[in-house]
Amino acid sequence: MSRELEGKTALVSGGARGLGRGMVQRLAASGALVAFNYAKNTLAAEECVSGVEAAGGKAFALRAELGTPQSITAFAAALDSEFLRRTGRSGLDILVNNIGGGAYGSIADTSPEVFDATFSNNVRVPFLLTQALLPRLNDGGRVINISSAASRLAGVDFAVYSMSKAALDMFTKILAKQLGPRRIPVNGVAPGFNETETNTDVMSDPAVKKQIEDMTALGRFGTASDIAEVVHWLASPAGGWVTGQIIEASGGFRM
Repeated sequence: MSRELEGKTALVSGGARGLGRGMVQRLAASGALVAFNYAKNTLAAEECVSGVEAAGGKAFALRAELGTPQSITAFAAALDSEFLRRTGRSGLDILVNNIGGGAYGSIADTSPEVFDATFSNNVRVPFLLTQALLPRLNDGGRVINISSAASRLAGVDFAVYSMSKAALDMFTKILAKQLGPRRIPVNGVAPGFNETETNTDVMSDPAVKKQIEDMTALGRFGTASDIAEVVHWLASPAGGWVTGQIIEASGGFRM
């Protein structure tokens, strides 16, 4: 595998499991030193790091729940210290805003608590984390926001999730304009249904699983590797002339 990202530093928020772990592994395989945060699952974080190292890559984990400005400020300072200790510099080359999530629910049955948590995960945390790291982001770097096919689907059954991911998409476009003079491409990647822990219930129901596969042009669920390859391409020199785009990587879900 080529080492196109040799000497680069990267951060994948929420990288211990699922799609995030796939991104950590792929960026590290290409030569980057990859940091990621995790909230509670220390075992998953350790497994991610050991897997990367066993494959010849470099990664490290920082435990941090990024729900408040104070926690994000502390995390950014810890990230500086770790990069400085490991590389002799504290700058960041690649930022992947992967933290997100949300629950099913229509407008009528969504509580204020679910609304706030969904917008916090999908909009507030990526915004505040990016804001904190902008002074550390090297010119010519990359920002990649993980969106969702839900942002275009106007999902009645996942109303707030769709709304929040649409807001993230607009943030991506605004940030691309702002960072253009610094030669920093900013793009979004929008997955569909993937074989991750968050979709365990869906995949365990044969009827629902088949329904989703039938609504997907390529006829299957995605994998962490599918999404990681798109993220890697955007982070690599090959993706340097693409900015302000939301690239759907859903296998053609509900086209």
